Amino acid sequence: MNADSLLLLALFLLVVTALAWPLGRLLAAVGSGRAVPGLGWLAPVERLCYRVAGVDPAQGMGWKAYALALMAFNGLGALLVYAVQRLQGWLPFNPQHLGAVSPDSSFNTALSFVTNTNWQGYGGEQTMSYFSQMVALAGQNFFSAATGIAVVFALIRGLAARSSRSVGNFWADLVRSTVYVLLPLSFLLAVFLAGQGVIQNVAPYQDAALLDPVAYTQPKLDAAGQPVKDAAGNPVVEHLVAATQTLAMGPVASQEAIKMIGTNGGGFFNANSAHPYENPTALTNFAEMVAIFLIPAALCFAFGAMVGDMRQGWAIYAAMAVLFVAMTLGVMWAEGHSHPTLQALGVDASAGNLEGKETRFGIAASTLFAAVTTAASCGAVNAMHDSFMPLGGMVPLALMQFGEVVFGGVGSGLYGMLVFALLGVFIAGLMIGRTPEYLGKKIQTYDMKMVALAILVTPIVVLAGTAIAVASDAGLAGPANPGAHGFTEILYAFSSAANNNGRAFAGLSANTPFYNAMLGVAVWLGRFAVIVPVLALAGSLAAKPRLAVTGGTMPTHGPLFVTLLIGAVLLVGVLNYVPALALGPVAEHLQLFAH
Repeated sequence: MNADSLLLLALFLLVVTALAWPLGRLLAAVGSGRAVPGLGWLAPVERLCYRVAGVDPAQGMGWKAYALALMAFNGLGALLVYAVQRLQGWLPFNPQHLGAVSPDSSFNTALSFVTNTNWQGYGGEQTMSYFSQMVALAGQNFFSAATGIAVVFALIRGLAARSSRSVGNFWADLVRSTVYVLLPLSFLLAVFLAGQGVIQNVAPYQDAALLDPVAYTQPKLDAAGQPVKDAAGNPVVEHLVAATQTLAMGPVASQEAIKMIGTNGGGFFNANSAHPYENPTALTNFAEMVAIFLIPAALCFAFGAMVGDMRQGWAIYAAMAVLFVAMTLGVMWAEGHSHPTLQALGVDASAGNLEGKETRFGIAASTLFAAVTTAASCGAVNAMHDSFMPLGGMVPLALMQFGEVVFGGVGSGLYGMLVFALLGVFIAGLMIGRTPEYLGKKIQTYDMKMVALAILVTPIVVLAGTAIAVASDAGLAGPANPGAHGFTEILYAFSSAANNNGRAFAGLSANTPFYNAMLGVAVWLGRFAVIVPVLALAGSLAAKPRLAVTGGTMPTHGPLFVTLLIGAVLLVGVLNYVPALALGPVAEHLQLFAH
């Protein structure tokens, strides 16, 4: 870790904060149902959506009706994405004539994109047609992000309301989040990215002549696609020379924009944001990192504005920022040291671990990107996390295991952190013998049951899924590495899926029926088994009167509360995952530096 890394981190946080503050005000207007400053010209689009859907946006919903509408909408979305993949060969905008995606991969991808996870067990440019990318995947990039924003708006209304039975209208929240926030921001970012060299077309793939032809060998196949063997039973190889390279095309800039703005992360190409067509320059790399954090950070300020106390938003933002900076410094430090085997060969230890990094970005921008994408529930990646040093790889793993609340996904990060805030004030109430309160709402038995469900469901899915995988032959067939590193690859996959991150360690062969099914279930439970308790919590809080502040009320906007909130996040993470981390990255680190 050097001065360049620290300067990049400081600049990144400065830009995010400067942009998030005004966007937070806009988001508060969106969540409050008011006219959105500067975007009134989009109001006819909003009204048209309601008219077509037959929805009355002014009709409030209780939490159960809100949850049913949300589940129905996302369930239908999953069926649509599945159907498009299975029918891909007969649908338009498929110049490469790609066939139907397999049933297990379609199942996994459908659930993944609907849940804002965007886990990809397939190679994008080799599997998905332009129609599948534009209609099914990019469409869900918008809808899943809007769903997360809708849920956090419902929870904020529950905290701000005074004895109300309504937590809002799901359809209004979905439409307003999409029309006034996600579409305009994605349009601006897409234009910027296209100007920087990110491609945007629907042309067939192009063959480019190589300056230096490449000779290679490959197994010879018969007409049935099976390897040909000689009389001795050995595979027959053929010697070939490649004079051209096929360059994948596609509508990349438009999908790249919502991929980042919506903290989705599903790459158009298999190489994701390490591909020069998705992330061509150092400037686009920085802009994409800012885009990932933009809405999650802005929602903190929207929260403060909607509850009538901006100090509350700053407190949540401060807790997220402290955790993020600490973890980012950790991964920068770990990757700032070269591998001990290379040190034994005379390589300077301070040269850093360049394995798996894009030379266009270097260690500083790659490690910052790794921290950003795993802190923000975004599956985008510009470096191979599987090639990080053991402790360097543990940082993005731990950021996911904190519950994706260190800024987290669009909407999901804030409602997850607010759940931890309720846990924090409950612990404080037990310590001082008072009924816990947060923003004037008493936190009672039912509320804490919902808090416990929302917090514990994810680690249960992660640890149970990992245990099943390491205890089964199908699960153990996936890791590309033995021992502690192979265990980390499995643990990383389930941590990423259940926390709706979508980022793989990339050493795991996950496009198998076992992992497609297991991870598909994990992403669904990790999303909706958390959302339903959060909405139940919103309904409970909305029905309660808002109590006046007294001399005995614990302030929830100062350094003490920020420290308590950080402690609650760390406490849950440590209690749930330390044994698993000890078997994975910690054990690998000790083995690596044992000699």
